[in-house]
Amino acid sequence: MSEQPSAEHSVRAVLQRLESLRRAGVTHLRKAPAGAEPGAAPAALPAASIPESSSLPREPMPSKSAQKAKSPAAAFRVEALAEVERRVAGCTRCAELAASRTQTVFGVGNPNARLVFLGEAPGADEDRQGEPFVGRAGMLLTDIIEKGMKLRRSDVYICNILRCRPPENRTPLPVEAANCREYLDAQLAIIQPEFICCLGTVAAQNLLGVSTPIGQLRGRFLDYQGIKVICTYHPAYVLRNPAAKRHVWDDIQMLMAEMGLEVPKKSK
Repeated sequence: MSEQPSAEHSVRAVLQRLESLRRAGVTHLRKAPAGAEPGAAPAALPAASIPESSSLPREPMPSKSAQKAKSPAAAFRVEALAEVERRVAGCTRCAELAASRTQTVFGVGNPNARLVFLGEAPGADEDRQGEPFVGRAGMLLTDIIEKGMKLRRSDVYICNILRCRPPENRTPLPVEAANCREYLDAQLAIIQPEFICCLGTVAAQNLLGVSTPIGQLRGRFLDYQGIKVICTYHPAYVLRNPAAKRHVWDDIQMLMAEMGLEVPKKSK
């Protein structure tokens, strides 16, 4: 009897599988049939070749009604993320989190995004709805994106260090962040953003592998594997400490200028 793949199957293997399919001239993957094993390899549909992942063109995320007309590059990103998300849904590496969660919270937004917002972990609202940043802190983040940056929430990509809610919203444990890091690395490798905005201490320290306080990390650009990173306070912290809003807006304006977005002129 053949050995069944484990739900803990490495995401790196998934990405390697996707890359081998791309090199073989595959642009689309069939959805796994109902009841398929969590580790089952994706089925392939032969088609024209996909450009090298390092040169995948960036395109605006189409509306839902237009998503059927995705380019091969955009479709590859969408399907690669969907495959990793399926792996995440069956993950039980953190036994406590797997036992207490309602569902995993993978990420949401434009798979072709130039900008990724990276938070800490899902809260109660996120655990219930399966989408990051949908509670009060999420509403503030949406205002930052839409009212401040003049973008749509769907223009960016939003995810967290963890994909499961820690009990009582406690700070993620180092081992939990380590267990989930492979999934974050996979998301970033697929999306290939130009910018990451770390929201809060946990996001910044875990991404960058530092112990520097957020107050010393913010206000400047840092580098993560060639991606420009800016760190700022978490929206939940701003809700508790309204005075921090000014600092966050300063950081966001720095980000906007670096991205080539129009920055509001300061009133005299």
